[in-house]
Amino acid sequence: MKEAKTTEMVKNASKKRFKVKRVSLQLYSMCIPAIISVFVFSYLPMVGVILAFKNYKYSKGIFGSDWVGFKNFEYFFKSKDFFVITRNTLLLNTIFIITGTVAALFVAIMLYNVKSRAKTKVFQTIMITPHFLSWVVVSYMVFALLNPSYGLVNALLSKFGIKGIDWYSTPNAWPVILTLFSLWKHVGMDSVVYYAALMGIDSSMLEAAEVDGATNFKKTIYVILPTLIPLITILTILKIGNIFRADFGLFYQLTRDVGALYPTTDVIDTYIFRTMRVVGDMGMGAAIGLVQSFVGFVLVIITNAIANKIDPDAALF
Repeated sequence: MKEAKTTEMVKNASKKRFKVKRVSLQLYSMCIPAIISVFVFSYLPMVGVILAFKNYKYSKGIFGSDWVGFKNFEYFFKSKDFFVITRNTLLLNTIFIITGTVAALFVAIMLYNVKSRAKTKVFQTIMITPHFLSWVVVSYMVFALLNPSYGLVNALLSKFGIKGIDWYSTPNAWPVILTLFSLWKHVGMDSVVYYAALMGIDSSMLEAAEVDGATNFKKTIYVILPTLIPLITILTILKIGNIFRADFGLFYQLTRDVGALYPTTDVIDTYIFRTMRVVGDMGMGAAIGLVQSFVGFVLVIITNAIANKIDPDAALF
């Protein structure tokens, strides 16, 4: 009897293991399309990295072109534009990260304090809508505002007796303009992530703080923000990883590629585009892109290491 029971238990256990393996296989098979997609669109194109080390000729192809080593990198680092475009890229992206994070947090907390769900949905819809507009469309809206002759802004200035400004010949004004429109376009979507995290806060913590006499400001400082710190850290690390890249549409379309604005608006991505369009130097364009990727990778590792030292639970990995 004991042997029969033992045999039956072994059979049942083997059946359970078979079912588990079968379910796991089904779940893993669902990942196959995503794995293939990532491999085809993210890993196969990495073969093109060798362009950064070649003097690419269309007639010879990628593999037939002559090797030039690090000459493409050397040309970029020694060019007179290197300092300007690097400074603009890092400075403006830093401003975008700081202002974007603060604005998104502010909007999310304000929406969280709105008691009416219907009003919250209306506000979210209004703020998210700009995210889906193309930068081409936004550029025409900006031009309608800032047109030197017929723009709305100059028309308003003339009403107050102030002389109109030729905005497309005033490079110092564009860091502010670009920041404002970047916020306008992205803050709604960014706030959704923080708002979703706020919905998971334990309401008993807020109720306890309210019983202790905490104001809305103190509840925000001592309850809400500490809860969001891990999410803020992770999103900031990801953004820092792209700090050496720029939103091409923002910098190219809004400025209308006006040469007078290059001192403050020319960034690495627009520089690569002009290099490819005007010079047609595929090798140097690939070299600059590789530098961007490498710097972004290093920054993510460094930032994550710092976050690990401060709070391991808030780090990305």
